[in-house]
Amino acid sequence: MTTAQTSPLPLDDDTTPPNVLGPWALMWRKFRRHKVAYLSLWLVGFVYLMAILGPFLSPQDAAETNRRAIFQPPQGIHFFVEDEDGGRRFLLHAKQMKMKVDQATMRRTYEPDPEKVIQLGFFVKGAPYEIVGDFGSDRHFFGPVDPKDRVYFFGSDRLGRDILSRIVIGTRVSMSIGLVGVAVSLIVGVALGGVSGFYGGWIDNLIQRLIEFLRSIPTIPLWMGLAAAIPLGWPPLRTYFVVTLIVSMIGWTSLAREVRGKFLSLRNEDFIVAARLDGLSDWEVIRKHMVPNFSSHIIASLTLAVPLMILAETSLSFLGIGLQPPVISWGTLLKEAQNIRTIVEAPWLLIAPGAMIVVAVLALNFLGDGLRDAADPNAH
Repeated sequence: MTTAQTSPLPLDDDTTPPNVLGPWALMWRKFRRHKVAYLSLWLVGFVYLMAILGPFLSPQDAAETNRRAIFQPPQGIHFFVEDEDGGRRFLLHAKQMKMKVDQATMRRTYEPDPEKVIQLGFFVKGAPYEIVGDFGSDRHFFGPVDPKDRVYFFGSDRLGRDILSRIVIGTRVSMSIGLVGVAVSLIVGVALGGVSGFYGGWIDNLIQRLIEFLRSIPTIPLWMGLAAAIPLGWPPLRTYFVVTLIVSMIGWTSLAREVRGKFLSLRNEDFIVAARLDGLSDWEVIRKHMVPNFSSHIIASLTLAVPLMILAETSLSFLGIGLQPPVISWGTLLKEAQNIRTIVEAPWLLIAPGAMIVVAVLALNFLGDGLRDAADPNAH
């Protein structure tokens, strides 16, 4: 008599039958087939990694000024230099820039000096920075080998500060404000939307009228009024959290309506009625049965809300009613390019942070679209 041998279930790949996979595994399989969204996931991960390792990845101190490099254009990276005998050898370097001032117009112009090169390398010494508490380092991922040299890969601003370093450091504020704002929207939206859809009646009417009132207020005037109430003497960290709350005030309303619609469709289902008859409290029914039933949809909605939060912070800071210097964010960097003269003389002030915003927002939108399609049970 032989006994049947059972083989373990196969791993989650494209050959695994759908009936042996859980809902999260099925969602992950459908998401991987969305090539653009899958690539965007890696891109978003890289952007957040850049935010975490900001001081290490920045070539120099983002607040360091240099009056000899005001509005210096971007410097390119070169790989070969000529020897004295006419040959060529490999050397990672950048050309030293010479500044000239036109006495008639008092405009600065820069041109590379072929005789002076700045050797570049990886894991070089530079400006010291703190990592955690008193623990710090002076190592930077890429930059000049000599700590006294300065290279501006993305150019410099009106005070001679490195744009690349400021973009890398600003990533921490601009990307984190989206996560904090979405966290606030998640808590408020799920709580009020769930109560509204689960209980109905006068509670539902009260919450829905509040949502309609908030959505009827013009966004920019509301933000301007709230931002104007922030005292100028507040420290940057406190201002950061207040701006995050301002940005989140409208974001939770759309999520609350989506949660309310889901609760209305689920509260009379058989498994919810069975849970109530089994003696579970309202909170247990919501936490154990209703919210997990559409948690994937909430994740997709929140992913799509992150770029809206980032754009809102950028808009507020650009208009001068959000974060203010010395806080570094993509919005405060764009504020440097508010006039035509600056854009004409130093277009990199607009192009560099603007490109980062476009890339981050597009990647988050593609990621959200992929998660939404993967969370849709009717999608194939």
